[in-house]
Amino acid sequence: MKRVIMFQMIMMIILLLCLMSTPIFTGARNVDVNVRSNIINSSCQADCGNNVIIPYPFGIGAGCYVDHWFEVVCISNNTDSSSSSSSGSGPPKPFLKRFNLEVLDIQLEEATVRVQYPIFSKCDNFTSTGNHSELVESPFVFSDRTNKFITMPMTCDCDFTTSIWSPDGSVSYGGCKSLCSSQSGLILNSTSSCGHRTDCCTITIPSNFGAFTTKIEQPITPYNTIEGCKYGFLVDYLWFLSHFTTPTQNMSVPVVLKWGIAKAYDGSTSGLCKTDRDNPTFQGSSTFKCFCMSGFKGNPYLPDHEGCQDIDECADQTLNNCGDTRSCVNTDGSYLCIQAKDTRFSIIIGISTSLGVLVMLIGGWWSYKVVKKKKMIKQREKFFKRNGGLLLQKQLYSSEGNLGNNKLFSSKDLEKATDHFNANRILGQGGQGTVYKGMLTDGTIVAIKRSKIINEGQLEEFINEVVILSQINHRNIVKLLGCCLETEVPLLVYEFIANGTLSQYLSDQNEELSLTWEMRLRVANEVAGALSYLHSEAPSPIYHRDIKSTNILLDGKYRAKLADFGTSRSITLDQTHLTTKVQGTFGYLDPEYFQTSQFTEKSDVYSFGVVLAELLTGEEAISSTRTPKIKSLATYFVCSIEGNHFFDIVDDQILKEVKKEEIVAIGNLVKRCLNLTGKKRPTMKEVAMELEAIKTSGKASNFQQKYDENEYVKIEMYEEWDAGSTSSTGTT
Repeated sequence: MKRVIMFQMIMMIILLLCLMSTPIFTGARNVDVNVRSNIINSSCQADCGNNVIIPYPFGIGAGCYVDHWFEVVCISNNTDSSSSSSSGSGPPKPFLKRFNLEVLDIQLEEATVRVQYPIFSKCDNFTSTGNHSELVESPFVFSDRTNKFITMPMTCDCDFTTSIWSPDGSVSYGGCKSLCSSQSGLILNSTSSCGHRTDCCTITIPSNFGAFTTKIEQPITPYNTIEGCKYGFLVDYLWFLSHFTTPTQNMSVPVVLKWGIAKAYDGSTSGLCKTDRDNPTFQGSSTFKCFCMSGFKGNPYLPDHEGCQDIDECADQTLNNCGDTRSCVNTDGSYLCIQAKDTRFSIIIGISTSLGVLVMLIGGWWSYKVVKKKKMIKQREKFFKRNGGLLLQKQLYSSEGNLGNNKLFSSKDLEKATDHFNANRILGQGGQGTVYKGMLTDGTIVAIKRSKIINEGQLEEFINEVVILSQINHRNIVKLLGCCLETEVPLLVYEFIANGTLSQYLSDQNEELSLTWEMRLRVANEVAGALSYLHSEAPSPIYHRDIKSTNILLDGKYRAKLADFGTSRSITLDQTHLTTKVQGTFGYLDPEYFQTSQFTEKSDVYSFGVVLAELLTGEEAISSTRTPKIKSLATYFVCSIEGNHFFDIVDDQILKEVKKEEIVAIGNLVKRCLNLTGKKRPTMKEVAMELEAIKTSGKASNFQQKYDENEYVKIEMYEEWDAGSTSSTGTT
């Protein structure tokens, strides 16, 4: 899979290099920007009425305009522009909602919008004043380049004056006055004519023109008349010259508004926003005008300049000067003209570069694989040495061990077997490591022990377990299938024992599965046989050194399997003991070994005596529920016998199942195993023989006669016990 991905990446890089280095004209993009590209998203309405385009920052509908000043509503009449819904008859028309002004068209490049604006009129002989302040505090102003103020009477009215002022009337922006004569009638200022018309005059408005007041005055004279109306209005002057005829009351004419946005977008290579110095400040802040950079076309007001798209000059010969002899190559915002021979040369260069890069990538990938493989080999060698591989070889050689029947597993096999050591696969954890359940590729279920190696001492324990288990072949000892030393921590692979530990069954008995006396006696006999084998029949005597109920496993047929040889030691035939640092589990530890640091085969006998006491009583080796003096089961057991409370501590189930002679025989054996003096304890071989005799005949053999009478259990037999009385925990 990784190789396929690597190959795909190489091919993509080659393709990109070819496209970048080969100057061949491959197609053209449309120069015209699509109408839909002028809106902020596809859900916004792009036009209204007779194809009036509504580009962003203007917009129809929530989320389609930059702010409320630029909101446009599309309605069927101009009686109510506060609603965006269409109503009435006729085609819909767009209105700037804030001003209720009909929109005629919007120019992004000029930042202008043409609207229908009402005219100002006077039809009597009184002074008339009008205030126009709709655009105050908005980002819109009247364009001084496009608009002019027009004064026009409908009849020959003499001596009337039309003027425009600042909103407060303190500053005059200009005006027109009519003059009368008996011969020529109305004469307007000749310097302010309306092109070819003689019935009006014009006034140029100032820049940044956002509000104004209009005033029409007419004093009563012998020459004037009160008939007819006088008009003053702002208008798009070009439209006025070509389209305007006669004014009427309540009439609206086109007026051009300039605008700017309140916030400038971040600059890019395709678009830019600058302060619009032709517009006044908007609510204390400058307005901004945006435009596409040279070589780009579109809507620069869209966020991140998404509307400014590159113009493909090569698609239209009028946009480039390459002619017929040179090839045109479009670039971002511009184009290149390349001679034909340069094109061939560039193709050769491009192909050569691509092949060179391909060779480099393949060579780099191959080098990476080689280096990675060497690194993995070195790492495995490092782990093998660190995990005691050399020490293991030395131990096996010196002890004449044999790994012929064991397998060296790879780390990949064991990772796959345990689902990468998934926590759900954990069978148990201890001081020496974690045990996982796994399944090998052939379907074999195994237990994989992942050691916790931290220091050299623990490393020796691991190697010791491998060496010892490689020498052992006994049906009641867990079989070592192999190991793996090439990982960060060493791994041991054992046969899988299905039914857990003896301790689990003793502490959690239930009606579905309860350990009968027959099962308990068989387990005791099998463990004793395994220990007797280790002490007397193995190639070299082996002391287990950690006999306890949690190290006794039960297989599918509830046969005992002795496990965990991490602290075990082999001795020579002429040795009687080991002098070592005290190790073991409290409650099973031989008191004599604890005092002298000398471990003998009788130390294993003491630990087994505690396990035998657990089988007989169902009690734990150490219990916090007992008084401090008898927390230890060994002490509790001996004190109960000496205080003649033996039957009070025997498991109720055993009292119901077993003859008293058999229980007394086991009690005698436990007491002898728990003797504080090691020399007075029986050997494991003797213990195994005694248990076999009890299992066969239900009573102790003549072997016990070799012990002093003081070593026998002195138990008074009560008739009530034969009737099956309920036992209770006794105390001394």
